[in-house]
Amino acid sequence: MNAHDNGDGIVVVGAGLAGLFTALKLAPLPVTVISPARLGEGASSLWAQAGLAAALAEGDTPEHHAEDTIRAGAGIVDEKVALLMAQEARERIEDLLRYGVPFDKDLEGRLSLSHEAAHRNRRILHVKGDTAGRAIMGAITEAARTTPSIRVLEGLTAHDLIVHNGRVQGISLAPVDGEAGAQGLVLPARAVVLATGGAGQVYGITTNPLEARGGGVAIAARAGAVIADAEFIQFHPTAMDIGRDPAPLATEALRGEGAILVNGKGERFMRAVHEDAELGPRDVAARAVYREIVGGRGAFLDCRPVGPSLVDHFPAVIAACGRAGIDPTREAIPVAPAAHYHMGGVFTDAQGRSTVDGLWACGEVTSTGAHGANRLASNSLLEAVVFGARVADDIASSLPPLPSTKIAIAMPDVETYEPNKEAEQTLRRTMSADVGVVRDAQSLTNALNTIVSLERDNEDDKQFANMLTTAKLITAAALKRKESRGAHFRSDYPAPEAAQAKRSFITLTKADEIAREAASASSAPRLRAVSQA
Repeated sequence: MNAHDNGDGIVVVGAGLAGLFTALKLAPLPVTVISPARLGEGASSLWAQAGLAAALAEGDTPEHHAEDTIRAGAGIVDEKVALLMAQEARERIEDLLRYGVPFDKDLEGRLSLSHEAAHRNRRILHVKGDTAGRAIMGAITEAARTTPSIRVLEGLTAHDLIVHNGRVQGISLAPVDGEAGAQGLVLPARAVVLATGGAGQVYGITTNPLEARGGGVAIAARAGAVIADAEFIQFHPTAMDIGRDPAPLATEALRGEGAILVNGKGERFMRAVHEDAELGPRDVAARAVYREIVGGRGAFLDCRPVGPSLVDHFPAVIAACGRAGIDPTREAIPVAPAAHYHMGGVFTDAQGRSTVDGLWACGEVTSTGAHGANRLASNSLLEAVVFGARVADDIASSLPPLPSTKIAIAMPDVETYEPNKEAEQTLRRTMSADVGVVRDAQSLTNALNTIVSLERDNEDDKQFANMLTTAKLITAAALKRKESRGAHFRSDYPAPEAAQAKRSFITLTKADEIAREAASASSAPRLRAVSQA
């Protein structure tokens, strides 16, 4: 009998940086990691081109890092969480180095630090310029493969949490592809950790991999978990607009090294928008790019000012451009805002505990309060490892004993279905058009009505149901917040309001209520028009 045969251990759902780091930190406790793709593939962490922020330079401090994080978060960052994240960065960097992450170093062997938007100091750790995510994931994946306490189940996705007497007792899983004859699986668990990543794929234009469909937020909400700050979606201003899904990312580090944003006339437009020009906050840059595109002028990233280092320091960008027939050393790259990072998610405390007993979460699926309304560049990988370690510590010190009597959990019915790709595209187009960079009451109401209609017509598609649930939570929270703050911009409420400088909290029950009210409000004029006719 091996360590996993008791069937009541710890289940980590997701095999990105947050999930695998948590599993490694839990060793030697037995952990089962659920991965929808092959281990080492399909995680948003892989795609991270920028790096990992840490106050390691002489003269820099965790307090300065926290202050920058708080400033970027537009008034709703949990200041204690931001500080503890910055303070624990050095220790987590040391962990990653022990796992074999090859961070860039200078000729004297010291870690190289670069500069990115809204950071006052050079504090970004990179690997070969723009391959940090892939390099970190490569090292962490290899460490997980060689750790005896970690078992990985591939090709499975979470459908629902099993809740008994108010506590999560297991998780229902199903094959990702939903093929005919596919068997479901229920794993009993004393602790479940959600590390399922982001929700970018609910949008039509995104930098996120195909697996980032928001499923973790949905299953947590259905289990009764509180969702925080759901309305705050960070749109990266410089996704390459070359017709690929996901859209390749022209990393922010390019602008840190001198690349500029221009329109189709060659006019540089960021100087008139923000005092830091191209290094202004992402939400400001995303709206500026959006305005140029909507105005018919187009938006482009001119990398020629970066100079000869462009080819050596940004191989991922060079490769993506090459596949699209673009030579960034000679011509500007067409760009557009794309759903990039969800600041909202499952509400957790500083130990990663959700509001449902037995359920922890870490990484992008959560809302710890560290990012507020607008994530500071390169804080996402840091958050994943800091809170992955905290979740592991908390579970290891508080894991409940095995129940004296076994809880009977029925196997799920996994029905054969054909995913409705047309319906998915309808949702994604709706979210980009109506819940995107710029929103208003009418667009948000339209989106909720579309979501409710899609739910009604696609009840049998469980994976799509999770996408719809997360989209509904995002949209309902956006309708509730009648102001503009950070990444959430309402054209009908274009200014921030001091009274709303606080985090938002929503449950699925409340989101359903908001959706019903929106449907009722939008149908009332039509009913009157019919009666008058």
